[in-house]
Amino acid sequence: MSFKAGLGQDSHRFEEGTNKPLILGGIKIPSRLPLRGNSDSDVVLHALCNAISSISGKNILGRYADRLCKEGITDSKIYVKEALKTLKDYRITHVSIAIECLRPKISPHLGKMRSKIAEILEVKKNDVGITVTTGEGLSEFGQGKGIQALVVVTTIPLSSSK
Repeated sequence: MSFKAGLGQDSHRFEEGTNKPLILGGIKIPSRLPLRGNSDSDVVLHALCNAISSISGKNILGRYADRLCKEGITDSKIYVKEALKTLKDYRITHVSIAIECLRPKISPHLGKMRSKIAEILEVKKNDVGITVTTGEGLSEFGQGKGIQALVVVTTIPLSSSK
């Protein structure tokens, strides 16, 4: 067995007229505009689930998260925990996250977000990297209509980490 890498993406539009909080990377971000979706709509953790899915070959968001959401479980941290169970013989070594949005300002929250993601994944904070861009306003995300996240996860076999 050798290392594996997975790529995940997720995006959501903003939703007006609701008291739903904006959750990104497992933390609340002060904002008047939450993201639309039946869960907490955490695009960062959803993209992380998709990256893990591309390693394990298991459809986490489509299979587990949809079922959990119907049961009233909307916390995306739980979806990530379900995704981690599918890795079995692998350990995450690094996570790289790119967030594209015009608003809200994410940079002041990156440290807390990195800490929360490291805690969820049981890795060191230094093993979680996050960048933020407006993409020069070329996409709907850079124009302020929603948020997009791209995540790359690298893993090594458990037998290599001993």
